[in-house]
Amino acid sequence: MSKENQSLTTEFILIGFTDQPVMKILLFLVFVAIYLITMVGNLGLVALIFIERRLYTPMYIFLGNLALMDSCCSCAITPKMLEDFFSKDRMISLYECMAQFYFLCFAETSDCFLLAAMAYDRYVAICNPLQYHTMMSKKLCIHMAIGIFITSNLHSMIHVGLLLRLTFCRSNQIDHFFCDILPLYRLSCTDPYINELMIYIFSMPIQIITIAIVFVSYICIISTIFKMKSKEGRGKAFSTCASHFLSVSIFYICLLMYIRPFEEGDKDIPVAVFYTIVIPLLNPFIYSLRNKEVLSALKKHMRNNNIVKKLRLPWKIDFDL
Repeated sequence: MSKENQSLTTEFILIGFTDQPVMKILLFLVFVAIYLITMVGNLGLVALIFIERRLYTPMYIFLGNLALMDSCCSCAITPKMLEDFFSKDRMISLYECMAQFYFLCFAETSDCFLLAAMAYDRYVAICNPLQYHTMMSKKLCIHMAIGIFITSNLHSMIHVGLLLRLTFCRSNQIDHFFCDILPLYRLSCTDPYINELMIYIFSMPIQIITIAIVFVSYICIISTIFKMKSKEGRGKAFSTCASHFLSVSIFYICLLMYIRPFEEGDKDIPVAVFYTIVIPLLNPFIYSLRNKEVLSALKKHMRNNNIVKKLRLPWKIDFDL
């Protein structure tokens, strides 16, 4: 194709999941329910940590930021996806596409660092309990959170800037339900070699370093736990790490499934659904349902605000379950 005849794409069509009307309605209802539960769960957790003073500890500072990033991830992807179920054209502009990818990249990068920071926090709490308040002060945790957000922002801006150097003239159909980086590479008329190189230079080290921090932290934690003589102490130590370990395992399993040759696209949508929709849904429940302090704080505020009476529910909720 001659250069004069090439028409550069400034709008894309998101193919999405299906064209069958019945499946569209079913999927729409499922994803609406997931989105509402995700937002209520994550933002509710953020609000609870903010208003409850006894949750002003390093672990909950990181947990609140993790919940905030999960909300950001969900907001970046789900509203547009829900709109496209009933949209005739399913169009998204180039700059909307870049904005969507920016917020997704920002949230996912922050999650990597936050999960690593939480693993280090658990390591200090179990392996060096006497030095915990010195090594993990609130001021240090706030500085770490700010540093995480600055680094994640720079990482996202680098990849968005590199995406803007590409020209798209092959097709305007993205075989996905959002603007992910790999489907965009497949539509590019410009060789995305530099973009792919930058993924290996910037993204891979972030993943390797954060996975290494988590892995080393848990080796030290497990080693310390097995050296404990008290069964009660072991049980308490395992309990404090269980929620984080489960969340980390789910997150990195999805991440490792996503890391594969750029040409393969058959697993894009299933894996993307898991790390953009399912993980933000699960995290608040993983951390809340197994955390006595969070449940205790929630029960306290529900009692104090007389939520049951205000809602005039026809049944009684037993808070001591």
